[in-house]
Order: sequence, then C-alpha cells, then structure tokens
Amino acid sequence: MITGAVVLAAGKSERMGQNKLFLSLNGKALIDNILDAVAAAGIDEQVVVLGYKPELVIEASKRLHTMKIVVNEDYEQGMISSFQRGLQVLHHVDAAFLVLGDEPIFDPCILRLMVQKMENSRGEALIACPIYKGKKGHPLLFHRKLFEEILKLKSSQTIREVVHKYADRLLTIEAPQWTLMDIDTPEDYARISSLIKNGKQVL
Repeated sequence: MITGAVVLAAGKSERMGQNKLFLSLNGKALIDNILDAVAAAGIDEQVVVLGYKPELVIEASKRLHTMKIVVNEDYEQGMISSFQRGLQVLHHVDAAFLVLGDEPIFDPCILRLMVQKMENSRGEALIACPIYKGKKGHPLLFHRKLFEEILKLKSSQTIREVVHKYADRLLTIEAPQWTLMDIDTPEDYARISSLIKNGKQVL
C-alpha cells in the first residue's frame, strides 16, 4: 500500500497569541517534531499545507526546506479546505493521513500500525482512527476510495461527517492519550511541556 500524509499547518493560532508551530518542544519547533515523526513512519508521499504567512513558517522550520509544500489561499475557510488542497497533490497513494500540525507528541509506530490494519482489511476498511478510552483521536487515515467525496465537501462541513457516515467501515486502533492532544492555548503548551519535561512522552 502506497501511503501519503497531509500535514495541516495553515492556521493563524489566534488562541495562542503567536504561531504555535514555532513553539519549542524537545529542543525543536513543534512543526519539526511532527515532520520528523511522519518521516520516521515510512510514509511514501508527504505534503505540508501552509496558509497564514507561509514564508515565516518556512523560515522558522529546518525540516520544511526538504518537504513538498503547498499553500492554501483559502485557509480561513477551515481545516477541510487545507486537507483538500493537500489531497490534490497526492496523485499516486492508496491511502492518506490527515495530520494536525499542532500535535505535541507523535509516535510513528501508531501510523505504521494503522496502515498495516487497513492493508490487512483487504479493502473493507475505508478509514482508520486511533482511539483512547472510547474517544477518537488523530491522525486519521483515509482510503483513496473516499478522496473524491472529501474533495467535494463544502467549507461548512467537517471531516467528522465522513467518519460518521462510514462508521461501519471504520477501523479503530487502541492508542495512547497523545492521540487526543493538541496545543491551542498558552495553558495547553505549559501543561504539555511539563509532561514532556518529566519524561511522560506517551501517556
């Protein structure tokens, strides 16, 4: 199975008060932690979707200089538009991850397991999703059979609508708590930085 990943890094980070992609975790910018983990997962094609002041994001990241980048001019329409922009340039993949650029902890092993489970389903599974204590998290993995439908979603719709629609063809993979975590506020950053500092990488 040929896999792809769309890393979403287009937002304004308004609740943070600064671009959260630049925040330092484990001695690296948050976005670089994500990109390193995606690369370590062995994903075949990777694209990063930028939007708000893309030149500043590229300047702040060491890893972005080696990545395929697209800019979503309509990033203010929300996450769907950025995911769609990324899917448009993944032409030869059998499945693609939707990866949030602000996940502070990221284990490549979970991505590899999601790919393996989908591949072993022999076409039955259209979506794979990590789950922690009954709650669905990120990243999500979509089979290419859903790409056309996703590309037709309107900005008022959400990717969760697709997940719910195909609940009978959804694989869930038991995963650690980090799959539910992201960084939106200074309080989130302080709490998660403390967890990482104390060695609690996977909760």
